[in-house]
Amino acid sequence: MRSSEIHAMTDAELSNKLGELKTELFNLRFRHASGQLENPMSIVRCKKDIARVNTIIRERQIKAKG
Repeated sequence: MRSSEIHAMTDAELSNKLGELKTELFNLRFRHASGQLENPMSIVRCKKDIARVNTIIRERQIKAKG
């Protein structure tokens, strides 16, 4: 997911996306532990997407205060 796509989302969409990504990360970790995960890099990609979403949410919080 690109940061430009994330910037285009509303606050509600960002919080929904964050929930989806956290659920996806849980499922990826579960599949990795059971040996069913084919591509371990998908865990890294998911973590980075979560970090991107959190960064945009935080930027908007700071912008709203200032």
